[in-house]
Amino acid sequence: MKPLAITLGDPAGIGPEVVVRALRDVQTTATLFGSRALTEASGELPPHVRFVDVGGGDGVRFGEVSAEAGRIALASIDAAVGAIERGDCSALVTAPIHKQAIAAAGARFPGHTELLAERAGLRHYGRDYAMYFDSPEIRTVLLTVHVSLRKAIEAVTADGIAALARLTSREHERLHGKRPRIAVAGVNPHAGEGGMFGDEERAIAEGVAASRAEGISIEGPFAADTLFRAARNGKYDVVMAMYHDQGLIPVKTLAFESSVNVTIGLPYLRASVDHGTAFDIAGKGLADPQPMRYAIEWTARHAGRYAR
Repeated sequence: MKPLAITLGDPAGIGPEVVVRALRDVQTTATLFGSRALTEASGELPPHVRFVDVGGGDGVRFGEVSAEAGRIALASIDAAVGAIERGDCSALVTAPIHKQAIAAAGARFPGHTELLAERAGLRHYGRDYAMYFDSPEIRTVLLTVHVSLRKAIEAVTADGIAALARLTSREHERLHGKRPRIAVAGVNPHAGEGGMFGDEERAIAEGVAASRAEGISIEGPFAADTLFRAARNGKYDVVMAMYHDQGLIPVKTLAFESSVNVTIGLPYLRASVDHGTAFDIAGKGLADPQPMRYAIEWTARHAGRYAR
């Protein structure tokens, strides 16, 4: 297997620290992408790790948003994806970036998911690509991501449900070797209680019916307050959540240290930790490398399914 490409994220955050510390405990061959000058404080790299230096670092301080830190983060992603496209690396693991920093550096995208999709020529969230979270405890895919709750509710449509079910079924089979049993969460309390608390569930039910007609194993809508427990107990493989926090609160509560954020739909495997840049503890040696260790090991296990 070719080495993983691992970006160090925003150098003012905990990315370099958790990556370097995580790699001391795993034997996965990897190439790191970031600013060498800003990574040296995190310690010596293991022998099985190569470093691609994107330069820069003047004026970058731990815990502070800056355009230079954003530029380094973006340059690291660009170099890492380029290595995958050339066939030098197998899959991508990303450390956290800061949305304000990359915006200050000129990025048009709110985060990794949208940036990587654009580069791969994927235009439509939920149809071409999506944000999916995988852990031993629970798996979830998000119908909407970085939009307001009001806009998320407006985006609940039968066509959107069916498209995401199609994408999720295909990509889960690619990752895990089997078609998943998908359960769809309702958007309202008690899944609308027959229309008493809202009628968005009608559109969800139509999307579920259309998906079942295509042969996809899918059920719902179900009340979200009990659905994740049923999935955790093994009744379903993936929960389709209607909006960002509906899906991520259960994942981060149940499996914060052993879950990965995966951009499904890309031509290569990309995974990340579920946490952010943690500016409040950056540079203090307090960051827990376990989530990054899990992300690296998880990606190494699954990268062969995306081999080209």
